[in-house]
This record gives sequence, structure tokens and C-alpha cells, in this order.
Amino acid sequence: PVATMAALDAADFVVAMAAFKGDAPDYADVILPIAPFTETAGTFVSMDGTVQSFNGVVKPLGDARPAWKVLRVLGNLLGLTGFEQESVNAVRQEIAPDMQAFVSAKLNNLIGGVKVEMPSAATGVERIGEVSIYATDALVRRAPSLQKTADAKSAAYAHLAQDVANGLSVTDGMDVRVVSDGRGVVMPAKIDTTLPSGCVRVAAGIKSTAALGAMFGSLKVEKAAMAAAAE
Repeated sequence: PVATMAALDAADFVVAMAAFKGDAPDYADVILPIAPFTETAGTFVSMDGTVQSFNGVVKPLGDARPAWKVLRVLGNLLGLTGFEQESVNAVRQEIAPDMQAFVSAKLNNLIGGVKVEMPSAATGVERIGEVSIYATDALVRRAPSLQKTADAKSAAYAHLAQDVANGLSVTDGMDVRVVSDGRGVVMPAKIDTTLPSGCVRVAAGIKSTAALGAMFGSLKVEKAAMAAAAE
């Protein structure tokens, strides 16, 4: 997000904990290598509240370490209390001896203090956002074989409802410029007759659409050639 990057740029000193270098060198003064989830232990809580803990399937690569160990060492170096854990099980025990009971006690379907306001009518094309199956995490995004699949390639297209395509005189394969909050990206178009009128399906979780921000909301779509001529 633009606001996040602005805050990082304004900071005096930035430390990034990351399993992959990515864009971290652009804003971080120090990068501490941590293990991805496949190389460390952790706990997932499913939609129905089931606790599922797991262990790493392989040892961390090189000097990378699980994030909790990196934080533990930093706490030790800074002389802070509460950073004496020697294992992930010790961390879990401090959170709750019975993790399932701990989670179950906090889950319910009650909603309070929430004010629902209907948004104003859309003034442009409505975005239908999604995260492609092969863009869900850093590991699958970096798997060359997965990025060659039809599902991954489909995420690179702006899928236009028939009426949106007709209004722009756009056909499959033509480039369109998708704009949100003054930031735009150019993508090839693909007509999708299953989409509701006035909608465009633009994937999130991929670098080419990161500038567009929120997965849902109003967008402006125009022919890329016309947008370039206007500029």
C-alpha cells in the first residue's frame, strides 16, 4: 500500500524480517533472514475453530531461522524480559497450555459495536477481486512450474463483463488500463460473459496489480492506447 511505503520511507531505521529478499532492499536498512512456514513450526486455526499445529518439513536454509527465534535473540541482546524460550513448545505453553480450549473460549458468533454503512453508488466499473490459487503465498508465487499453469496465467488478465468490453470496443487480448485512486496498470483484456454487468475481475496478490490497492471498489477502465494518447 502507498501509505505503508510512505511510512517506511520516512522512518529513520527499518529492519525487515523476511524469507525472501523481494522489495525489502528498497526500504530496509537491515534484512534478517527468517524461515518460511514450510521450514518452521506453527499453528493454524481453521474457520470452524479447530487448532492444527505443525512442524517444519525441512531445516531452515543457510543462516535463516524461525521468526520466533530471531525475536528471542533480539530480546536477549536488548536485555528484555520474557525472551527465554528454548523451543516452539515453550512458546505455545506460554500462550496457553491447552491451545484448543484457549481458542474455543474466544470464539462466538456475537457481533457488537459494529456500525454498518452502505457505500455510495459506484461511479465507475466495480472491481471483483480475488487471489489466484498460485499467488496465495511467497512459495507458490516463486514456483516457476506453477506460474506456467492456466490458473496462474489467467490472473494476468483484466476480465471484463460483456457490457464493459462493448462500451470500450475492446476484444480479447487488447490492452486496457485499469485505474484506482490515481494509480493505473496496463493489462491484457479477456471478456468474461459470466460476470455481472458493470464489473471487471482483477486478481490481487500479484505484483502487476499491487498498485491498485483494495480488492473491491470502483475502478476506471480504458483502452491503453487511448490513455497513452491522453497523457
